Amino acid sequence: MDVVEKRPHCINLVVYEVFMRFIRLFVVLSAASACLAAERPNILVVMVDDMGFSDVGCYGGEIRTPNLDNLAENGIRYTAMHNTAKCYPSRASLMTGVYFQRTDREFSNTATIGEVLRPVGYHTFWSGKHHAKFIPTTRGFDRFYGLVGGACNFWNPGGTPRPGETEAARKSSASWVVDGEFQKDYSPQDKNWYATDAITDTALKWLKETDDGKPFFLYLAYTAPHYPLHAWPEDIAKYKGIYDGGYDAIREARYKRQLEMGLFDAETAPLSEATPKVPWNELSPEEKKKEIRRMEIYAAMIDRVDQNLGRVFDHLKATGKFENTLVLFLSDNGACAQQPTKFKGDTSGEMGGVNSFPTVGPSWANVSNTPFRFYKQDSYEGGINTPMIAHWPKGIRQQGVFCREACHLIDLMPTCMELAAAAYPGESPTPDVKPPDGVSLVPTFSGDVLKRAKPLFWEFGGGAAVQEGRMKLVRKKKWELYDLSKDRTETVNLAFQRPELAAKMEADWNAWFTECSGEDFADAKARREAAKKAKKKRKGGA
Repeated sequence: MDVVEKRPHCINLVVYEVFMRFIRLFVVLSAASACLAAERPNILVVMVDDMGFSDVGCYGGEIRTPNLDNLAENGIRYTAMHNTAKCYPSRASLMTGVYFQRTDREFSNTATIGEVLRPVGYHTFWSGKHHAKFIPTTRGFDRFYGLVGGACNFWNPGGTPRPGETEAARKSSASWVVDGEFQKDYSPQDKNWYATDAITDTALKWLKETDDGKPFFLYLAYTAPHYPLHAWPEDIAKYKGIYDGGYDAIREARYKRQLEMGLFDAETAPLSEATPKVPWNELSPEEKKKEIRRMEIYAAMIDRVDQNLGRVFDHLKATGKFENTLVLFLSDNGACAQQPTKFKGDTSGEMGGVNSFPTVGPSWANVSNTPFRFYKQDSYEGGINTPMIAHWPKGIRQQGVFCREACHLIDLMPTCMELAAAAYPGESPTPDVKPPDGVSLVPTFSGDVLKRAKPLFWEFGGGAAVQEGRMKLVRKKKWELYDLSKDRTETVNLAFQRPELAAKMEADWNAWFTECSGEDFADAKARREAAKKAKKKRKGGA
């Protein structure tokens, strides 16, 4: 059934657009072949932090994720869902539906999902990482609990030792919001406190307190498996011996499973070249022991996320809400190769404990991003391609299928708007703002293609990319061109073979950047470099 739009001149355009949104939603819901339920769904968005494409079981990993695997078996796995390559821009794009280049860490000149869904009767909850500069309860969310910064100690985020505890290692004094108040040095007195568990505990408390029949939007933003690598000993023990064979063995095993399950095929997605910092066979026995321990803890952190999601799903099933809850699970960027070295506090403890601050490192990050290359902060697929699972028993009738449509975090806002029959910008304090940059993913729930009028764009640091159809232009130092339909893992650069296309796509990217930021990229780059030099000079003179 098609809806033919004929814009009347007798009613306000905004009213007309809202009306048409309701009409479109009705058509989708009432069609015999439609994938959606008539009742508006609850929406649960789960975002993990710095997790690579292949880490969970249903994307080829050996990590035990039975709850996520079950979602995938009974829902949709997206193979080309994209983030922004970095924590805070990804979170901004997810929450606002716009490219980060249009906003900032205050989410200025945008609306949030909370501001859009709350006016149409949704409870709006946010538990976990924020990485911005405001309290979400001021921007459309009924409740918020979580980390305001980028990383913290999983055992003791504030760092103040508790009775009988050594000083906690930490990146910096981590600010949390608890009961609506900033707490710069949040050191929970419960010695069994662990960030992943606490984020879930809080969310479950809210769900139990608001069982009034209204739909909910819950954003679970776990800090795992972002460094520091901290995990429960019993979870780490599950992975003893699993990683003894080293980087290459695990990477090749993951790729084999990906081929077997149909995620990729070897012809169009060859395994990219491995890039370990030091080849496994060149490591000393002691170095191998440390590397194995890193990955055991990293796996345990993802395992714990899955366990906690099982707790949430059990509650939803017990209360009869699971069938009409859309679950979206994804990561904010590719696996992280960074190895920061400056930490406050004692770092002498055993790896995984409160007074340790290890990272997973570039070699294991390369494994996590199988079959892609490069990492977080890069605009290659290893940096921007996230696994995403969509599960909704009442609304998604497809089971165990792959969606290969190119998608982006900016698409989640339009998706939520369509499902909730909500109007943009809702309660935004700046209502005269541009609409979201993304498109609704609802058509993919029934296997339909997305109708995207513009290419997809990326920019972070020195990295940049633009994708139009199957072609992708990407830059780390120089622009490179790839045909993703034939080379999903970006191994054959076509820029010299198709210079005219590369030049056109570069021009499109430059025009997009100027439209978003209001300045030419070269000027913006020069300004940023000058600001960095000035900051460095000030520090040197201090």
